[in-house]
This record gives sequence, C-alpha cells and structure tokens, in this order.
Amino acid sequence: MRRWAGPLLFAAVVAAWLVPAAVARAQAADPVVIPRVELGVGRSEDPRDMVASLQILLLLTVLALAPAILVLTTAFTRIVVVFSFLRSALSTQNMPPNQVLIGLALFLTFFIMRPTWVQVNDRALQPYLRGEITRQEALAAAEEPMRAFMLRYTREKDLALFVNAAGIEAPEGPNDVPFWVLVPAYAISELKTAFTMGFLIYVPFVVIDMVVATTLMSMGMLMLPPVMVSLPFKILLFVLVDGWHLVVQQLLLSFQ
Repeated sequence: MRRWAGPLLFAAVVAAWLVPAAVARAQAADPVVIPRVELGVGRSEDPRDMVASLQILLLLTVLALAPAILVLTTAFTRIVVVFSFLRSALSTQNMPPNQVLIGLALFLTFFIMRPTWVQVNDRALQPYLRGEITRQEALAAAEEPMRAFMLRYTREKDLALFVNAAGIEAPEGPNDVPFWVLVPAYAISELKTAFTMGFLIYVPFVVIDMVVATTLMSMGMLMLPPVMVSLPFKILLFVLVDGWHLVVQQLLLSFQ
C-alpha cells in the first residue's frame, strides 16, 4: 500500500490543479446553442394560421394513409400475393424472408408504375409546385393517370358491384366513375388475378408432393414426412427452370 501512496498523492494534486482550470476555460468559451422544438396550441389573430394548421393536419393524414394508397392503387397487391403463393408452394417457410419479398415487390411496383407516376408528376405535381394550378386542379389532374391505369385492369363485374352498392347512376364514361368506387373494385380485381396466377404456380409443386407421397407410401416409409423429401426436388426444379425469371416475367407481361 505504501508503494502506491506516492503516485496516488501526485495524481490527486495534479487533478486538483487541472480541473478548476478546465472549468474556468469552459465557462469563458462561447456557450453552445442547442435548438429547441416546441409544439403547442395558442391564439392567433390571423385566419391564415388556421389554414396552415389544417394543411399540416391534412398532410399528416395523407402520410398515415400512404401505405394503404400504395397497396390498393398500384401493382403492389398482385405482385406481393403472387410471391406469397410462390413461397407457400415451395414450402420453404420464411425463405425468402418477408423483407426480401416486400422489397422486391416494391421495386417491381416502382418499375411498373413509373410511366403513370411520370404523368402525375408532369401534369399535377410540378405545375402545382410552380403555382400554376390550384390544389383542387392538381388533385383532379393526378387522378386522371391513376384512373386510366386502374380501369385498365378492373373487371366490369367488380366495378358494377360497387356502383350498385353505392346507389349511384351507371357512369357514362371512365371519367364519370368516382375514385372512391374505383379503388375497391380495382383491389378485388387484382386479388382475383393474383389468385389465378398463384393457382397456376401451385400446380407443378402439388404434383411433385403427390408423386413423392405416393412413392414413400409404396416403399412403406410411412414415418418419413413427404415434405422432407419433396422440398429439395421442388427447389431443384425451380432453380433449373429459372423460376424467379419466369415469375417476374409473367408479372411484367400481365401489366402490359
């Protein structure tokens, strides 16, 4: 203990001399300005402040509904449902992971929707940002390309279902279909198309499962799960035929 008494005493003296000097130097320096964000409700004499608040509230509402808008008004629904059928048919559980499938579905959606979104940007967003048109005119201009895209893949039977359920008159033309009627009709049409494609994807893999199950039963290997044997064969078949290329190709062709 006596060995460390000297060094400890020296360190204490040095610290007692350096700490006050460092504190004095920090106090002499310019104070650091830290921004502060405040949210509150107060009085205002200018009605324009109320309009700005309502615009912010509307923007937050649109951002909250953005996932639903992306899913129900674009090609995302068909793509992600087909991918889900494919993974289920392969019996690979969570492989590929959900993040991979959702990411691939999103980028395929961007690829397919790019011409439509370019028209929305050129006809509605950019003129509105330049102040050439009002908000109502921008929304109307943005609806036209989206309406044309959705009507192209919406079945008349599904559209008539929601027109009758809404109790409105039969539209005379595409522009007469209300947007709030078109969206659910387009959604169920996309689901039917996706389930049809999923069924066609399922058939060859079901055949493999049946062949493997029959073979194992004829060999008397009843305790061996058929999935353990059929899974490698299904993956091998999918790789040999370049399955991802074929599935994505058919998805792209279905939107042309």
